Amino acid sequence: MQQEFGVFPHEAKGEIFVAELAGEIAGWGAWEGERNYVSDLWVHPDFQGRGVGRALLLHLCELMATERLATVRVDTHARNERAIRLYERCGFSIIWRGIEFSKSMGVPLEKVHMEKKLG
Repeated sequence: MQQEFGVFPHEAKGEIFVAELAGEIAGWGAWEGERNYVSDLWVHPDFQGRGVGRALLLHLCELMATERLATVRVDTHARNERAIRLYERCGFSIIWRGIEFSKSMGVPLEKVHMEKKLG
């Protein structure tokens, strides 16, 4: 799984923002597909709890605000409590919770959709 995350920034087709600390990739955020959708946010376990995810997420929100978008959306697994708390601290609210089929994993997953109003 870790290797997949390491490869993603090199293969993604959208805009990827990489955070580095001490010369190492600490995390990245991706803005792929819909213009107001944060498609991916990942922080290496060694760097979690140091503000990397918050900095990446707020940077993506600022970029979307400059494009005059009304909202930013993000999704996560419903059991990913750390991610949900991060998103809530950054101004996101849960707008939907339910079961959704994951195309990449090929199974139904319990997900939450979150949204933040801009401007």
